[in-house]
Amino acid sequence: MKLQYKNPLVAFPFLATLFACLLLADVSFAQHADWPQWRGPNRDGKAAEQKLLQQWTGDGPQQLWEFSNAGAGFSAVSVVDGKLFTLGKRDGGCVAMCIDVNTGKQVWQRKFADPGKDDDYNHGWGGGPRSTPTVDGDQVFVLSDLGILAALSKDSGDIQWSIDLVKDHGGSVPRWGCSESPLVDGDRVMITPGGENFMIGVDRQSGKKTWTSDGVNAGAQYVSIMRGEVGDHSFYVTASKEGLVAFDTKTGKKLFDDDATANHMAVIPTPILSGDSLFHSSAYGAGNTLLKLSQQGNGIQAKSVYALQGKTMENHHGGFVLVDGVIYGFTKANGGNWIAQELSTGKTLWEEKIRPNRSGAISYADGRLYCYNDSDGTVILLEPSRRGFQSKGTLTLPKQTKIPRGKGKIWAHPVIADQKLVIRDQDLIYAFDIAR
Repeated sequence: MKLQYKNPLVAFPFLATLFACLLLADVSFAQHADWPQWRGPNRDGKAAEQKLLQQWTGDGPQQLWEFSNAGAGFSAVSVVDGKLFTLGKRDGGCVAMCIDVNTGKQVWQRKFADPGKDDDYNHGWGGGPRSTPTVDGDQVFVLSDLGILAALSKDSGDIQWSIDLVKDHGGSVPRWGCSESPLVDGDRVMITPGGENFMIGVDRQSGKKTWTSDGVNAGAQYVSIMRGEVGDHSFYVTASKEGLVAFDTKTGKKLFDDDATANHMAVIPTPILSGDSLFHSSAYGAGNTLLKLSQQGNGIQAKSVYALQGKTMENHHGGFVLVDGVIYGFTKANGGNWIAQELSTGKTLWEEKIRPNRSGAISYADGRLYCYNDSDGTVILLEPSRRGFQSKGTLTLPKQTKIPRGKGKIWAHPVIADQKLVIRDQDLIYAFDIAR
C-alpha cells in the first residue's frame, strides 16, 4: 500500500490562510520597527514594538557591524526602512550620512554646512554636530552645530533647501552649539532659533517661515520641541533658561510657562508628555517638575503637582523615560546615579551608582531599559522595577574613539530599531543583534 502525503495547507485551506496571515503579520511587525527621529517614534525614548532579547549572557549580544568613519560629534541616529541616518564632522564639513543598517555600509554622504570652529562656541567638551536627523516621508531634516537647518532627499542626500537660523531668523548659537532635533508636524518643520523669533515653523518643501511663536524673547537652549494636546487645544512645548514654555500650534500665542526647571547654565532634556501630565527635569541644581494640564476657555492651565530638588531627578542630558508610572534616568544628584522616581508623587524609589560613570543616556524597548554609561562605554540591560536596579546583562563598546573630546564623554543616546541596538561614540557606530 502506497502512502500519499497530503500537505495540510492544501487539505485544509483555512490553515493556509492562517499561515499567510501570520507570515504577513511578522513582515509587518518587522517593517514598523523604525526609529525615525530623536528619542524614537514619539520622542519619548521608547522604541517601536519588536521582539527583543530579555536577558544578555556573557559579553552581551552579538556584534553585527562597526562603522568607523562617522566623524566627530554627539549626534544619535535615526533608522527608517533599513537605512540609518546621522551627522558628523568629517572631510572638512558638517556631513549627513546614510548607512545600510543591515551591513554597516555607507549608502550616501552629503556636506550640508560648514562645521563649527573653536571660536564659534565652547569646544572644550568636544565639537561636531549634536542634533539627530528627523526622517519623514521622502525627506530628512538636519541641523548643524552652527544652526543651518536643511532638508535632504532621503534616497540620495541631495539638498532641497537650507536656512540659517542665525542670519535668516535672528537666532543665536548656544554656548555649546546647536543641539536641537527638528520636529515635523504635517507640512511644518519646527525649530528654535531663539530671540524674537524664539520658535518658528517652516514649510517642509521650501524652508519658508509659516509660523512664529509670540510672547517670548529668549536664547535658544538644547531642548527638542514636543507637540501635545489638551482638550481641543494643541501646543508646542520646549524650554529655555527661564524654564518650560508652550505655544498654541495655530496662533503661536504663549499658553503657559513654568520656571521650576530653569537654570542659569544649560537646559537640555526633552520633556515627557503623558495624557494631561507634563514632566521635565534639568541639571545645575534645577531638579524636576510635574505639571497637570487642563483646558481653560481659549487657553491651557498648567498646575504644579510638585517641583523638587535635592535627592531626586536632576537630569543633565541623557534623558529619561516613563514606564508604568515610573520615571527612569540618570541624576546628577548625590554625585551621579541611575534613579527611579514615581511620576505621580516624585518619590525616589531607588538609586544606583555605576562608577566611574557620572552620567548616562537611556532608552526603552520590549520591557527593558537600555542604560548607556558615559565613561566606561557599557550598556546595561535593565528590567524596569520599583524595587531596585535589576540588571539583565551588560555589553561594553569593543573600543572607544580616539578623537580628542576634551572634557566630553560618551553622550549619544542608544537606539533600538529593526531588532538591533545601535550605539555611537563619535566616529564609531556599532550595531548589535538583539532579536529573539
